[in-house]
Amino acid sequence: MRQVRPDVILLDIMLPDSDGLDICKGIRKDPELASTPVIFLTARASETDRIVGLELGANDYVVKPFFVRELIARIKLQLRGAPGTQATPARVLEAGGVELDPSSRQVRLRGEPLSLTATEFRLLEFLMNRPGVVFSREQLLNAAWGQDRAITDRAVDVYVLRLRQKVEHDPANPILIHSVRGFGYTFEPRRAMATT
Repeated sequence: MRQVRPDVILLDIMLPDSDGLDICKGIRKDPELASTPVIFLTARASETDRIVGLELGANDYVVKPFFVRELIARIKLQLRGAPGTQATPARVLEAGGVELDPSSRQVRLRGEPLSLTATEFRLLEFLMNRPGVVFSREQLLNAAWGQDRAITDRAVDVYVLRLRQKVEHDPANPILIHSVRGFGYTFEPRRAMATT
């Protein structure tokens, strides 16, 4: 993968000579590959398996058997946010020490580069573009994954947790991404809100 630098990685979990979950962990730890979209393509279909896959850094999770056209649509969704696809430069978003550049797809935290997956980037960009607006999990799912997806709204909680671990000084007491009890999340760096 370091030699070929793929645009997207389709990864099975139950491989004959290795474990796809371990490979995904390795991808996310590698600075050169960390932002590459990973889609699990597997026969393991339980909700627990899906959540574990997403928690390890997968951008999407497709269960076998699958429809080829659906898989192509999911790949296109991941590539939609790839560098160089925007026609005009978008303004750099800055708030709470986070600087997000939609054109270069780069994020900095207090001046230091921050490694985000493509899905994490889309979710953070969506929230930062609308500070103070409270979004339901369903709205965030549609924003980050699109209408055509087969994951539950629990995936939003997983990704928000991962974002907090990367952008918050103290993820347990966030000052940027706040929970709104029983509804969803908001990005508001200027005021504290009760978290769930």
